[in-house]
Amino acid sequence: MNLYGVARISTGKQNIERQVRNILAKYPEATIIKETYTGTRLEGRKDFENLLKILKPQDTMIFDSVSRMSRNADEGCELYEKLFNDNVNLIFLKEPHINTEVYKKALENQIQIRLETEDKATNELINTIIEALNKYTIELAKKQIRIAFEQAEKEVQDLHQRTSEGLLTAKLAGKQIGQPKGAKLTTKKSKEAKAVILKHSKIFDGTLSDEEVRKLAGISRNSFYKYKKELKQEIA
Repeated sequence: MNLYGVARISTGKQNIERQVRNILAKYPEATIIKETYTGTRLEGRKDFENLLKILKPQDTMIFDSVSRMSRNADEGCELYEKLFNDNVNLIFLKEPHINTEVYKKALENQIQIRLETEDKATNELINTIIEALNKYTIELAKKQIRIAFEQAEKEVQDLHQRTSEGLLTAKLAGKQIGQPKGAKLTTKKSKEAKAVILKHSKIFDGTLSDEEVRKLAGISRNSFYKYKKELKQEIA
């Protein structure tokens, strides 16, 4: 049986180590799979997809929370059911009530007896009630799983909503969102390249040709002519 801890972040700016620590604190022998993926769909998660391909019956996947497995409720529930049927164990540290072990116990706790009396009507009534109770037990377990994935999906939707509202509020307040139209992006490299052009290019009273200056600055032709144009505008 293999143990895999799955840690996921949406962007490289986020810190994945908290998830890793949480998993290893409970399962120090787990092999950690780290992935950075922006989006809510399962398709495109290369590291996760590769892991799914090598899983064997009785292997275990450990997540810090259900949202690390899926932020799409329908896909999450579908994948959960598939992995459960493939005898893969799922553990969610923050939502232990939907671990596959709990779901498995719900199946095992079904009432197995069938009443057989001399009264056919009584048999049918009691057996129908038993079947309804068993069905209710399973549906209740499935509902808890769906609620967990729906909550993860809602968190993403709420985040997007708050971001949109924040941008709108900032815009209405007159704040600049992003780089102003027509603004020049200044970097350390562009500053250094412009300084070389200004000092050595013949057009700025230097002694070197365009190609010689470009090579000296170590930039592409497109960048060279772009910077030269910007310098002309700045001087004008």
